[in-house]
Amino acid sequence: MKQRILTGDRPTGPLYLGHDVGSLRNRVALQHDYETYVLLADVQALTDNFEHPQKVRANVMEVALDELAVGLDPEVATFVLQSQVPEIAELTVLYLNLVTVSHLRQNPTVKTEIAQKGYGESVPAGFFVYPVSQAADITAFGAHLVPVGEDQLPMIEQTAEIVRRFNRLYAPVLTEPRALLGEVARLPGLDGKTKMSKSLGNAIFLSDPPDEVACKVRGMYTDPNHLRVEAPGTVEGNPVFAYLDAFDPDRAGVAALKAHYRRGGLGDVRVKRHLLEATLAPIRARRAEFARHRGDVERVVREGTGRGREVAAETMRAVRQAMRLDYFGPS
Repeated sequence: MKQRILTGDRPTGPLYLGHDVGSLRNRVALQHDYETYVLLADVQALTDNFEHPQKVRANVMEVALDELAVGLDPEVATFVLQSQVPEIAELTVLYLNLVTVSHLRQNPTVKTEIAQKGYGESVPAGFFVYPVSQAADITAFGAHLVPVGEDQLPMIEQTAEIVRRFNRLYAPVLTEPRALLGEVARLPGLDGKTKMSKSLGNAIFLSDPPDEVACKVRGMYTDPNHLRVEAPGTVEGNPVFAYLDAFDPDRAGVAALKAHYRRGGLGDVRVKRHLLEATLAPIRARRAEFARHRGDVERVVREGTGRGREVAAETMRAVRQAMRLDYFGPS
């Protein structure tokens, strides 16, 4: 039996290329070697979008299209809509007894996001405890590996702590997950700043129209000292090459481009054209093709959710039995 991977996204808006790029690459590369579950985390999205449920609903299929565009295979990966798996909510409630408010408050990822959103003491309780909900997501499907960006490592450790405590207190029925980091860190923004971000306006969205993508790529920051084509250029810190490292499957070709750029004779316009044609165009083409058959994508999510709920129900039966909550026998 294959080990399982759980990955996914919160449908609060379309994905962009800088979004946990290491995680995106990992989930695509490993989907044929592992039993892969892709969670469309709409309930978690509501923790900071509870006043805008229509926004979350509208983005569920958009995020599914983005996931398919980067290379997830609907014949291999199982797409699951979080809100339609009530076992996840039940696990969340039970896990809340296994963590303390103090420990949640010290979670680095939660602390950072609370500060970024300016919540202060007005943080919604649902947002505050979402590491526990995430633990329920992971354990409901018995995930062995969770592809994540580096900033999500504290969340996986929180899940592992909950699993260890549960198994020690009740019975060893839960799988302890491991984080799987990608080879590539988060991508820099188009302007060369440290992080690509929707709020900074320096991102390429997978759903951007072709003309807009081309315009953004043409305006990308490169090496500010590379003023002439014949002059040697710097690859390190150059966003165009960071994107090629992340998404171009031709590793030898990228290495050759880097060597040419470093010795001179390769202009920024040519490198950007390669990025558009060899790397971004195939992603956009796949997205457009899936978008033309939206009904098929909805079927993939509906049927995947059914399969996912069967797995979560198995986990829930084992949890109830371990906690002596199986009053009326198997359900």
